[in-house]
Amino acid sequence: MKRLARTEGLTEVQQEILAAVAEFAEKEILPVATELEHGDTYPAEIVEGLKKLGVFGLMIPEEYGGLGESLLTYALAVEELARGWMSVSGVINTHFIVAHMVMKHGTEEQKANLLPRMAAGELRGAFSMSEPDCGSDVSAIKTKAIRDGDDYVVNGQKYWLTNGGTSSLVAVLCVTDEGSDSVYKNMTTFLIEKTPGFGEVAPGLTIPGKIEKMGYKGVDTTEMLFDGFRIGAEHVLGGVPGRGFAQMMDGVEVGRVNVAARSCGMARRAFELAIAYAQQRETFGKPIAQHQAVQFRLAEMATKVEAAHQMMVMAARRKDSGERNDLEAGMAKYLAGEYCKEVVEDSFRIHGGYGYSKETEIERLYREAPMLLIGEGTADIQKMIIGRRLLEDYRI
Repeated sequence: MKRLARTEGLTEVQQEILAAVAEFAEKEILPVATELEHGDTYPAEIVEGLKKLGVFGLMIPEEYGGLGESLLTYALAVEELARGWMSVSGVINTHFIVAHMVMKHGTEEQKANLLPRMAAGELRGAFSMSEPDCGSDVSAIKTKAIRDGDDYVVNGQKYWLTNGGTSSLVAVLCVTDEGSDSVYKNMTTFLIEKTPGFGEVAPGLTIPGKIEKMGYKGVDTTEMLFDGFRIGAEHVLGGVPGRGFAQMMDGVEVGRVNVAARSCGMARRAFELAIAYAQQRETFGKPIAQHQAVQFRLAEMATKVEAAHQMMVMAARRKDSGERNDLEAGMAKYLAGEYCKEVVEDSFRIHGGYGYSKETEIERLYREAPMLLIGEGTADIQKMIIGRRLLEDYRI
């Protein structure tokens, strides 16, 4: 067994689940990832395989048809999937953010209606907070939901919606007038079911075509346009308006652990490619792995892979304990994202000119890694969160 990225204290059930996911990634994802990525092709067959494995219900309680596993199990599964292809982990990330929000904040009716279908993968979730003029500054959200009798009428534009076309359930943060002096208490999360696909997917709701991206291909990223879209008040998450910001931030913490896990998986794969190539490629009469400069680079890469993995595990376990984990999730996301970028670049350097070819896997990783620096909050946002929490804990 390889020494890097091992996790102590796992149950037999966790080990069996992760072994199955790792085998699936090795046999079903890695062999086709580069071809699908170059074609920007949605991994439909892979998604069907994940449904059969029960991955879409991994964290959903057994009473709703899921496996009832922990965030740690989910994060370690994501690490294995991202080692195969980061975009596949993106298919399930927003799904589990929404599932977590429904589990934690939904009404009993919402849980009973949505969670069994989500566990089966029949209903797949997407998470919508960002807008063209609003990314990290959530207070700048402009999409409005105005109360009209028993309904709300929604108008506005959302952006950077992962799984926007393929999802059938979207958690959407909107501005509502709750009469509060705080902008954050005038925000409400709506659970919107829609038809998968593009164009007008519900009356007054349009999903335009995919946004073209440098990397993170295969998974669809879209806008979402509301023009007089009408939705019943029973679709307010938790049944009470004005709680949307806190609900979304709770979901983002799960998302940050996910992004950290993706970073760990990609970094591990980049290291594997580098150490294998370094033993095959020869210069000056010997494999480049025998040159001290390359050994130093490999040593730094391996240390970063291990450090990021352990930080991610700590953040997941803290969330599972029921404790506040914004500090740990921020640290894990920041460290793992930065280290992933550095490990991928070092692997690229070890591959030399060969790595610049689009036929190589490292070329794909090199384009995918930057997304992890900005997804679920940029590095600077994570440092702001970390700094504020440290000042709370160490106040004199």
